[in-house]
Amino acid sequence: MLEQDHNRFTGAPSIGTASFLRIPPFPGARISRFDPVIAPEYCPEEVLAAIMRERVGGSFWGDQPALPAGAILVRSPRGLSAAIETSAGRPVVIWSGRDQDAASVGQTVGDNSDAWHVLESAERLVCDRADPIALIAAIKGVPIQIIEPDGRLSNDDRTAARLVEQVFPVGVGYACPFTGRSLTIVEAIELCGFWRRLIDSNRDIAGGYGFAFWKKQAVAPLLWNGSEPFRFFSTAAEAGPGSPVAIWRARTPRSIVAELEAAGTLLVEVEDGFLRSRGLGADCVPPLSIVVDRLGPYFDPGQPSELETLLQEGQFDEALIERAAALRRRIIDAGLGKYESGSETAPRFGGDRRHILIPGQVEDDRSVLTGGAGLESNMELLRQVRAAAPDAYLIYKPHPDVLAGHRKGSAQDSEALEHADRIVTDLPIAALIDMADEVHVNTSLTGFEALLRGKPVTTHGVPFYAGWGLTTDLGPVPGRRTARRPIDELVAAALLVYPRYLDPVTGLPCPAEIAVDRLTETQADRVDLLVALRRLQGRLMKGFRSLAR
Repeated sequence: MLEQDHNRFTGAPSIGTASFLRIPPFPGARISRFDPVIAPEYCPEEVLAAIMRERVGGSFWGDQPALPAGAILVRSPRGLSAAIETSAGRPVVIWSGRDQDAASVGQTVGDNSDAWHVLESAERLVCDRADPIALIAAIKGVPIQIIEPDGRLSNDDRTAARLVEQVFPVGVGYACPFTGRSLTIVEAIELCGFWRRLIDSNRDIAGGYGFAFWKKQAVAPLLWNGSEPFRFFSTAAEAGPGSPVAIWRARTPRSIVAELEAAGTLLVEVEDGFLRSRGLGADCVPPLSIVVDRLGPYFDPGQPSELETLLQEGQFDEALIERAAALRRRIIDAGLGKYESGSETAPRFGGDRRHILIPGQVEDDRSVLTGGAGLESNMELLRQVRAAAPDAYLIYKPHPDVLAGHRKGSAQDSEALEHADRIVTDLPIAALIDMADEVHVNTSLTGFEALLRGKPVTTHGVPFYAGWGLTTDLGPVPGRRTARRPIDELVAAALLVYPRYLDPVTGLPCPAEIAVDRLTETQADRVDLLVALRRLQGRLMKGFRSLAR
């Protein structure tokens, strides 16, 4: 009876594991709850420590309303009268969000509120004995009063450890929403903590500018603040004063950027991540990964970024390094690159000569304009590499967006072959990296992908991975970069900690390992009407550019 009344009042699922650990309702998610599985016995102390560390339980993603200090929080209407009688003038707050209760106490808090926040300065919690939120109150040291069947209140003497055993019955566990495998209780808590950190990082972001319509569905879950749907703005006035906004700067009108900067608005830079998708952004294939940076774009060496700060100052523990090493091996084995994958083997086109791979870039890309150290074209990079290595066999691979005709950077084959020995367009970048003896780049991500595979890399510009002791740097690396990082620390920063990933199967934000698994699964590339039209447009634009020469 108590359990039924509690569920009617709060809208929670049946009391037990499902009601305490929940999957946040991310926009577009196709999974809303953990499936139960049979789980082995667990150590209550380890589970308690994990809950305290990750700060999860209940609607941990929810609202964080302002509350009076010393409030008495009442979770069930049956305890309201007794709570008011014993309040001694302290404020009484109904924690249900039911409007009909507001008249009697003056304030309500929705059940979809972050319990860790709501309990922060509470005087005591009044709840049913089966309410799992009592566990969070016990952890925070908030006194708990139980509502007895006759409506009286009694003090709860259960310890946090005892409440853990009641909230997590032995033998009942959780299935991983991404793989279906059984999770330990601690693993399920840590997954919820992963989601909490993502949501908490977004709480102050008012909305976003410059996001293409075909990216919005993929970006919204990764920028969601846990309460309101993420808002996409079109005018500077929509943002309102004070709050940061997310911005895809290359697609945001300069007039809007100028208005936001003049108002002192913090612009949070958003770009594609380093493992992007099985297709081109220019073909309108949504990204599986983005990066979000409050200091500045990661590719601009003229100012610090969160990624640079992480590499300069970050601490990487052994477990994170082991994850990075395993992820790097998985990427290598799958032949993954930013836009493509493949396990082909590239021939040694030039026999015994030293083979140098030179990836082309989009010449008006922001990474080239800000970090290119004055190299304004792919032909200049080719000329520079040929001058430095006159006897080497140079392989030039044009950028996929340029080949598709969407972006600037195309050159006549005859012009490129004045410096390169071969132009390759039909082999994946991973196969060419594996075959090459060296890789020379301006700011291309191919240099990072080559480092993953243990290849010598020379940077002519200043990409984010230059200056950490892993590359030969010809560009003006900022003096700020003094740390020396082994490859797996670079991987930990750039692929595990810094980016955000969205699982295309479940629609949930996911760890990097899940994104890599999705990218390596055998499936047909996404080709819908929009992609087909973009590819046709690219071919037409490429033809027009060649006629204009």
